[in-house]
Amino acid sequence: MKEILIKFIRLDADLKNIPLPVYSTSGSSGMDVYAAIHKPVAIKPGSVELVSTNLSVEIPKGYEIQVRPRSGLAAKYGIGIVNAPGTIDSDYRGEIKIILINFGKEDFIIQSGDRIAQFVVSKVYNAKFEEVKKLNNTKRGEGGFGHTGK
Repeated sequence: MKEILIKFIRLDADLKNIPLPVYSTSGSSGMDVYAAIHKPVAIKPGSVELVSTNLSVEIPKGYEIQVRPRSGLAAKYGIGIVNAPGTIDSDYRGEIKIILINFGKEDFIIQSGDRIAQFVVSKVYNAKFEEVKKLNNTKRGEGGFGHTGK
């Protein structure tokens, strides 16, 4: 597996005790990301909150970090990410904040140091669109949403 270097800075020295993103197991594709906040954040049912990570990163050109929900938070509490997967581009240098939503029925409280999301580092390919008069045919053709049945 190829390893790339991602440089980072912590933006608030008072939150330096919060762990950096880390792979939980040797087979993990996503790194756990931690809330870095000064006071608890309550997410009410149906509400969206931006939660700080206290991190700014330098991602090598040609890569992105995808921000994905944690399955445990989703299954147990209905906590998700509004724009999942979110994208952190290689030229972004601002603070990374996680856009969490509460799909559950009860308030969800986030404490500093709680695992709130996952980062997946992905290769990015640039594409070029070309307008043509006709596309090659396929067996599927224009079959869309649910076209193969239940």
